[in-house]
Amino acid sequence: MSDAAPLDSTVESPSESEATPAPATVIVLTEEALKPVDVDKIVGLHAGDDVEETYRVLVPADTDRNMLSAFLNHLSLFEMREALESLKPVDREGAHADARTALAKSLEQFEQRGLTVTGEVTGDDPMPTLVAEVERLNAREVVVVTEPHAVEDTFHTDWASRAREVLGLPVLHIYAGDWRLG
Repeated sequence: MSDAAPLDSTVESPSESEATPAPATVIVLTEEALKPVDVDKIVGLHAGDDVEETYRVLVPADTDRNMLSAFLNHLSLFEMREALESLKPVDREGAHADARTALAKSLEQFEQRGLTVTGEVTGDDPMPTLVAEVERLNAREVVVVTEPHAVEDTFHTDWASRAREVLGLPVLHIYAGDWRLG
């Protein structure tokens, strides 16, 4: 006679809530309104996944930008007019209005594809809000969409590099309106 417990051959079927995975949240941090190609790239990242994605869009109101960095970024891209414009003081109200417009247009791009999306305008430095949202939503990953920034990208002070340092989850940096990765 053996002291071992008999093996139970019955297998419990998973409950309804276990069978359907919860939606995964992808946080999108962008400095401007997302274009259709941007949203297609972001959505395409998970096209074959079994998990439904929800999206959270964050758009900073850039009222406190580094003028020297902005000037050098534009010069590096041979954008002379934009380089001179970047030396003008920031219109704080205009920056908030631009951010609200960018957010509305970005949300619309996701909604046109029938996707679940929410968003908000953040302060000048989006990192505190990004960290809080990743934790609150248990986000799967972060996608950062920006124009090329030669100074920040080179010295790894851009949003994507900063996010990689503190979040501990995948962070993809793509350039707006383009298939290039940052």
